[in-house]
Amino acid sequence: MAFRYLPILLMLCGLAAVSIAAAQPAPPTSRPFAPVKPYQPVTVKLPPPVEDPSFEEFRRRLSDVAAKKDVAGLRNLVVEKGFFWKTDKGERADQTKSGLENLAAAVQLDAPDGSGWDHLGSYAFDPTAAPVPNLNIKGVICAPADPIFNDEELDRLLRTTQTGIEEWGYPLLTDVEVRSARRLNAPVIDKLGMYFVRVLVDEEETNDPSADKVQMLRIALPSGKIGFVPAFALAPLGNDQLCYQKDAEGWKIAGYIGGDP
Repeated sequence: MAFRYLPILLMLCGLAAVSIAAAQPAPPTSRPFAPVKPYQPVTVKLPPPVEDPSFEEFRRRLSDVAAKKDVAGLRNLVVEKGFFWKTDKGERADQTKSGLENLAAAVQLDAPDGSGWDHLGSYAFDPTAAPVPNLNIKGVICAPADPIFNDEELDRLLRTTQTGIEEWGYPLLTDVEVRSARRLNAPVIDKLGMYFVRVLVDEEETNDPSADKVQMLRIALPSGKIGFVPAFALAPLGNDQLCYQKDAEGWKIAGYIGGDP
């Protein structure tokens, strides 16, 4: 999996962000940078939330234990046995270890800077989850759920722009304001619709003391115009996913997809 997605829709309500750079779609180093030009936007629809009140309570508990780095509390939210960890290299879970131990390895809970806990806790903000094709594990749903779009239209977009899917993101909410510069108070030059938007190689230095601490992504609008949006406002395809399963005790973390070592 190419990206470690941070699904933090509530960032706009003033919640703190961490490791936002990890969620940024990153143009590949192996492909020449295609010139910016106008493109036909491909509409995207956000997935619906899970319609289960107990799932909302589960996410609240997950957020709480992650914020407190509460290992004992987290143990109660993870399956004891049968945890899976799917990567591009195959199954990585060690079935001789507990579900918590495997989860800790997958999301790097032991990272000295606490980023593993931040990454885990970020999933608690995402109300979406859905079955994953080819996973073939009954009752398992994974978050974030993929957005809804036309595959053929997206393939055509990639061909006509000579870009890769890793160079594109989609808005996590409607009417994201596009700024003229890398500052949240810069003039608004446009607003994003619900379509895929191209994220550009950043050619400018980001150590400008006048720039905001919130990371801003440099994007190309369908018109070809260049602008900037907050990194937390976009998500890439190909996200790492945290997977859940409901048993008699309630929802549990059952597995993880992504996080190749």
